[in-house]
Amino acid sequence: MQHRLALNWLTCAVLAASAFGAASASAADAATKDRYDAAQKSAEADYKASVARCEDLKDNAKKVCVENAKGNEKVAKANAEADYKNTPKARYDAAVAKADADYSVAKLRCDDKKGNEKDVCAKDADAAKTKAYGDAKVMRTSRESSKDTATARQDANADANKAQYKAAVERCDSMTGNSKDACMADAKVRFNQ
Repeated sequence: MQHRLALNWLTCAVLAASAFGAASASAADAATKDRYDAAQKSAEADYKASVARCEDLKDNAKKVCVENAKGNEKVAKANAEADYKNTPKARYDAAVAKADADYSVAKLRCDDKKGNEKDVCAKDADAAKTKAYGDAKVMRTSRESSKDTATARQDANADANKAQYKAAVERCDSMTGNSKDACMADAKVRFNQ
């Protein structure tokens, strides 16, 4: 009989602990969802405040300011999503959102430039985006599968080198003669092209 009472007491204790654990997990999920919702609302409020500060600017400076505000909102929301979901895909999406936001602003800043300087600026923006995408892919594969990480890193480096090479070639285009030849040769060596 005592054995049965001890077993019943143990069973009750296990059931109570599991019920408490489930309640704690549910409370943690609710708190996480609340943080996520708060981060989303904060991103929207920050966006509105940032756009309001852009109103005094003119021309391309205003476009850059507004695009920066949009990008910051997208990045903040993507980061909140990544924190909430806590998955490699969500982290990847947040990194891509950051790359896209930075790229959009960089491209608009290039509009203030002319000629080769504008072309170089655009190639630099392309190279930065390519590198950021590659880094995001490496990060994602490293969290999903370690065997694919080396391949992803190799591909990302090759893509980044190609994009940086294009930017270097664009810089060389403003030169002539031996200077241009030396610049092109240096770019080929530096970026393995």
